[in-house]
Formats: sequence, structure tokens, C-alpha cells
Amino acid sequence: MTIGSSLARFAQDKPHALALVCDDEMITWGELWRAVQSTAEDLESRAPAGRSVALILKNSPLMLAHFLACAVTGREAAVIDPTWPHALIMDALQALAPALVYGELACGISGAITVNTRGALPCRECDFQTGHIDSDLSFYVGFTSGSTGRPKGYRRSHRSWLESFEGDRVEFGVTQDDVILAPGSMTHSLFLYAAVHALHIGATILISRSFHPGRALRMARKHGATVAYGAPTQLRMLIDTQTEPLSMLRWVLSSGAKWFGAVSDALARRAPNARFAEFYGASELSFVAVRKSGESCPEDSVGRAFANVNISVRNDDGDLLAPGKVGRIFAHSPYLFMGYATGGEAITRHGVEMSVGDMGFLDSSGFLHLVGRADRMIVTSGKNVFAEEIEGALEQLPQVRAAAVFGVPDQLRGQKIIALVLHEKEHALRRAEVTRNIRSLLPSTFIPHLIAIPFEWRWTSSGKTDFNAMRALWDEGAWEEAP
Repeated sequence: MTIGSSLARFAQDKPHALALVCDDEMITWGELWRAVQSTAEDLESRAPAGRSVALILKNSPLMLAHFLACAVTGREAAVIDPTWPHALIMDALQALAPALVYGELACGISGAITVNTRGALPCRECDFQTGHIDSDLSFYVGFTSGSTGRPKGYRRSHRSWLESFEGDRVEFGVTQDDVILAPGSMTHSLFLYAAVHALHIGATILISRSFHPGRALRMARKHGATVAYGAPTQLRMLIDTQTEPLSMLRWVLSSGAKWFGAVSDALARRAPNARFAEFYGASELSFVAVRKSGESCPEDSVGRAFANVNISVRNDDGDLLAPGKVGRIFAHSPYLFMGYATGGEAITRHGVEMSVGDMGFLDSSGFLHLVGRADRMIVTSGKNVFAEEIEGALEQLPQVRAAAVFGVPDQLRGQKIIALVLHEKEHALRRAEVTRNIRSLLPSTFIPHLIAIPFEWRWTSSGKTDFNAMRALWDEGAWEEAP
């Protein structure tokens, strides 16, 4: 069993059933498989086995058909965000050295065939048949969002995603009877994973060419979505836009950042029959922990270990730490990545366990609590402060929708803490009130020395705050101090 190996069976068993919806475009299983076969024949004639194929494509059925064609031919699909600056795209292509580049805008690179890809799905009849593919072979190069640096390319094997699908079944019981809404960019692995998982098990997937909450809600109602994936910011936009309850939804799955606890009541009203779950993980680790409604879990925790995952917390010497002690978080599971394809930074290993630098602790009941990333730690007045803790406290306030916290040089303290905030328009934001309210949530050392409102808020393609871009706004002076 490998990614895409079940498509032919679904095309035979239910050729006229709905496989994929993209906005108003509807694709059956028969049409999807013919498109994958056609693209696979093209791939085999153009790209030698074992070479990467770069996909610089916007969300569309065509993009998914190309991705699946790479998988069923044993080739590796490198999914590159077409909205990146041209120089960044070229850097990724130079590092990957693909044999073939599919893109709506041609990006010529030495040694690669470039195909300008536009239009409808290819649906010609052909004789392509899937052959044996090693499940330990790489089929996907994804890229991190770049919220704390230049995007890194990471490799995934067929086996790692197939094992994730099984973990997903254990945790959520997703089956071919489900209709899955994944309206975000396929350049973010959360939404690509959701789409490929759905098609692999025979479920219907709903995607959008670009995220628009009203459009996503219309698709969900029309096709009876039962499972919805999203980053917290996207789910919040869906909640804010929605007027009628989505009674068919049985799961709302959030990943990419901590959930806004303050909007949980609104979510319950909008999806009255749905359970909610949020994931903690990383591109390199996949699922690590899960927090699900209906399970006894502390509000400030990211949950218990996901199915088939072992979590440990260790100090710099690799020693296990007692419950409540902060250290580096390690995970071991069948879901771990193969290694970096481009721009990788050193990960930390302890035997079979792996860490990407996140810091936290396990409580006495085994629930995982995040403190922050080692590379976002601020040292102020001799104290180690994690930016994420302050951001989390600020985002609990009704006046604050998002926060970006960092340290700037200070002669007295070493670093002083700066907080940029995106405030909710319906709530007045006053610095004194914000400071007073977070004093009940944070130690005095953690209180920002300055709270500022930037002239714009910059997001990554996956719906997270782009912390590098926010720091650049600070450096440029594109902000005003909160009154």
C-alpha cells in the first residue's frame, strides 16, 4: 500500500460518485483517476525515476492530480508556494534540482523540463497501471511556513503518511462516508494531508482555489461536510461569517497554533453536533499531541500523546525530567520525517527520539504543556522568557486578536520585551488596561515594556503570524504605541 494506490479501485467501484469539489467544480472518481493516469504517463516520459518533480501550482484539482501522479509513479513531488518571491522559488529549485517543473508561471532551471500548466484536468483514456513502489520511498517535499526563518524543505515517505492515516482513524474514525472540508492552501501540509487522506480512503474532499470563509461555508452546506480542518485564524473567520449552524459537522480539527479559548462557545453554537480537537506537532514530527473536547485535559495544555506517539522531556544532557520541569520536547512515532531536502537546521536526537527545539513540560497526568521555542527565548533581567507564553496571555484578552512578541536590545535589562498586537475593532485597546489584565496571567518579568499597534498584520500562507515580517515592521517603525 502506498499513497494513491487505492485510486484505481475507487474509480472502478464508484466511477460517478463525487471525489473532489473545488469551489463550484465537481470531479468524480472516474474523472480524477483518468487525470492521474494521464499525468502519470506524461511524468514517466519526461522525468527519470528517482528524480524530484516540482509543483508550483495554486490550489486546484489539477494540482492534486499532479501530486497524486507523482506518488503513483514513485516520484517525489516538491510542493512550492507560487506566491513566494521569485528569488525564493529559484533558490528552492536550485537546491532540489528537479527533473521536471510544473507551474502556471514558467520558472526555467538548468537541467529541468519546465511545463506551463493551465486549464482543465486531462481526462484522456490511457493504459497506465500502478506498479510496486517501496513504501519507504520519499513521495513529498513540503516546506515549513517560514514564520521564524527561511522555509525549510522536509521529506516524507509513503509509510509516514500511511501510518498517520491509521492514527487519524484511531483518534477520529474518519471513513469513506465522510465529507472533508480543507479550504486552505495545499502548500501547507495540513490541508494537503487532509485532501490526500480523504482521497486515499475514498472520502469526498472539499477545497478552494483561495481561502474565502463565505465560499467555504457554502460548499460545506451544499455537500454536507462532516469534518473540517483549519488553522485557528481560518476557523475563527468561518465562525465569524457563519449565520446558520452546520449540523452535519462531527469534527472540527485545528492545527498550526494554539486555539482561541475565548471563541469555543461560538464554535459550539455554529457546529452544535461537532467535537473539537487541536493538534500539536511539527512539519518534521507530524502529530505529537492532541487535545479533544470530551476528554479531561487542562485548558493550558496541548493535550495527551497522539495515537502511537511517545513523548519525553529532557534537559540539555539528554536526561529525562520529572513532571513539571521545563525542557526540550522529544517525540518518537512512525510519523517522523526522513530528513531535510533544502535549508535544514540541525534537529536534536536522543536515540530514536527527535526534537525540533520546542520547550515544555509533562504534568503528573501525562498532558503536554508548551512553553515556547528555544530560538524565541528572550533573556531579560537575567530571566529566560518565552515569547509564546506572553502571546498566549495577550490573545486571551477580548481586545487582542493576535500578538507578536520579541526582545530588543536594552542596556539595563539586556533585552526588553516588545508586544505588537492586532486588536479587535469592537473593543477599545488601552495599554494600561491590557497590562493590568495580563498581570493576573503572567509573572511581572513577562509583562511587555511596550505595547504597539502595527500599521498592518502579516500572515504566512498557513494562517499563522509571520514573526519575521512583524519584526521587520517594528524595525521599519511601521507602528504606533498603544494609547
